[in-house]
This record gives sequence, structure tokens and C-alpha cells, in this order.
Amino acid sequence: MNLFVLRHASAGVRRANPLLDVKRPLDKDGKTHCLQLAQMLNALKTSFDLVVSSPLKRSQQTAQLVATETGYEQHILISNALLPTATYGQFQGLLRDCSPYENVLVVGHNPNITAFLGQLVGAASADDSNSHDIVRIRLRKGSLARVNLQRGSAVLQSLLDPRIVRSVYATSIKSSRRKTSRK
Repeated sequence: MNLFVLRHASAGVRRANPLLDVKRPLDKDGKTHCLQLAQMLNALKTSFDLVVSSPLKRSQQTAQLVATETGYEQHILISNALLPTATYGQFQGLLRDCSPYENVLVVGHNPNITAFLGQLVGAASADDSNSHDIVRIRLRKGSLARVNLQRGSAVLQSLLDPRIVRSVYATSIKSSRRKTSRK
């Protein structure tokens, strides 16, 4: 299985009231980034068999924008295993449920989505079962990691930082015609 781990895009400033923070939507930059990321995924010919999101609004919006723009037409699965309060055990249960699919996109939150990714890759890279080293991976808002899960081992294949996505998008929309002087 190819697991694509996406941290939700920019959603402005965290609200002090947790009930209001659950409903915090993406801001303009977040929506723009989702569209740019989807365009980059399309250029890489990446499609998804299953899209899973946290129940929080900003994650659902991120998942919906990326999924729609990449041609995903099924229903987006909502999972509590991607909540900011979820445990690694819940995340592993989600991965077991998703195992029949080839390309799976999961959209979640920090700090747990980053910790889950580190534990997933760290468990595969540990030389012995007594090693409890955790691999630290930085996922900025809108970062996408691709992990290949084959027979229980996890290999980090790629990591797209939002700054890279913006840069590639900016260079791809520039005119390919040379500028000539009109003197």
C-alpha cells in the first residue's frame, strides 16, 4: 500500500475555545495550497483509491479539495483515528482497515500525525526489537509524505513541503516564451 500522509493546510490562528476550534475552516492560503498540491499530484499522475480525514473541518476541507482536484469521486471516510487526540494504536487500526487499497490519502493534525509517521518509519528502520528510537519528521501545514507499506515494513518515499509545492507551481505557470526587447 502507498500511504499518503497529509497535514491539513493553513487554517489561521488556533481558537482558545476548543468547541470553536473544531469548526475552524481553511484560510485563503490553505485553499490555494490545496489546489496547487492537487495540480502537482496530477502532474505526477497520482490518484487515490481511498481518502480518509479527521472529523475536524479544516482536515475535511483539505481532503475534499485535494481529492476533488485529483479526480477522486468516492465518499471521503471520516475517522477519529486522525483526531489530534488519537493514539498510535487507533492509527494502526485505521491502516489495517485500509490495507485492501493501493493508494490511500490520510489527512490529519499535528502533533500526532507527525508522531504517527515517525513511529511508522522508525519501527521499520529499527535494527532490533529493543530499539525504541523515534524518527523525527517535520510536517508543516500542507506537507505531504508518501510511505510505502509492504509486508509490514514502512519506507518513506517522498516528502513534499508546502514551500516546494509553491515554488514548483510558480515556475510552472511562468511563460515559456523568451522575453525579447522591443527597442
